[in-house]
Amino acid sequence: MTPSPTRDFVVGLFVLVGLGAVAYLSFQVGGLSYKGPVGFHLVASFGEIGGLKVRAPVVISGVRVGQVERIELDPSLRARVLLDVDPKLKLAVDSTAAIRTAGLLGDQFVAIVPGAEEEYLKSGDQIAYTESALGLESLVSKLVTGLGSGGEEKK
Repeated sequence: MTPSPTRDFVVGLFVLVGLGAVAYLSFQVGGLSYKGPVGFHLVASFGEIGGLKVRAPVVISGVRVGQVERIELDPSLRARVLLDVDPKLKLAVDSTAAIRTAGLLGDQFVAIVPGAEEEYLKSGDQIAYTESALGLESLVSKLVTGLGSGGEEKK
């Protein structure tokens, strides 16, 4: 086979494009991305976060508007979740944050339901109304023990 600089260049370019595509897909699957303008931060406290992880999506009406930036334990032993959301959002002070599961056994995310008040949350504010994650174990135990229907134990 005779050496061909054009063929070598095309093969090299093809390999570089392939490596670039693999790198891009790796970042997308891993949840890493270039962070554009920083959003504003909101805090939500939950009694139970289940399997919520850092970089989990924050959604409103199914549209991703941010991500979970940090999870820590506050002094009252509740999970304190720092949310980084789009700065263009105007969320009322009576908005609700809930931990939901994508699918039956899917990843967890934070769903925000906007409120109706005319006063808006500012960066660093805490969302007053939260709904903790439903643990599959607690649902099964309620079903097994009979506490799921009326709060009274069956005898």
